[in-house]
Amino acid sequence: MNKKNYYEILQIDKNASQEVIEKVYKTLAKKYHPDLQAEADKPKAEAILKEINEAYDVLSNPVKRANYDQTLENSEISEESFNEINNENAALKNQLYHIQEELRNSNQTSKSNSSNAYNSYTKMKNLQNDDAVKKYYDELERARQKAYHDAYIQDLKNRGYKIRYKKSFKDYVKNIIALALTILVFVILWQIPAFRNLLFNIPGVQIIAQIIENIFS
Repeated sequence: MNKKNYYEILQIDKNASQEVIEKVYKTLAKKYHPDLQAEADKPKAEAILKEINEAYDVLSNPVKRANYDQTLENSEISEESFNEINNENAALKNQLYHIQEELRNSNQTSKSNSSNAYNSYTKMKNLQNDDAVKKYYDELERARQKAYHDAYIQDLKNRGYKIRYKKSFKDYVKNIIALALTILVFVILWQIPAFRNLLFNIPGVQIIAQIIENIFS
């Protein structure tokens, strides 16, 4: 999979027209042209301009762009695959965290005498029995997990992946209820003559309003 996101390189939306692509390309090509840069900035400008030209070459060609869009579409991963990858990374991260903790504790123990080690152990046991401290560390761990989860999602998006979330039964029920409420509100408003007259006076809506009138008549 091509990890470069040409739309991000040109700083445009995926649905941008050819006119927009042409205009943005000319602006960026002029901005990063090596001849317009300081001597120290020329290598960096040349690298950026190379990516800009590569992106423009694909997106300005309808056939190449369609193939590229299909490549982006195929790069999407399902929620199940994402969760599997995320869980594997979280497990490895936790293992590394525990190894680091063991090494840190081992070093601290080797540098302290038996009395200090006993006092540290007693203090740790007391902290573990303190509900307030336990609650604090639980909240801290949840915040860490959420930050890692959000950073992982952003990393996938930066690499060109799209995250698709499978809707639950609860989500479908909410959508159905929202649609039913919308229809109900419209039916109630339709009974108001002023509302019907308003619809009949809006250009382009008269035909739809007439169809609705025939249904309710």
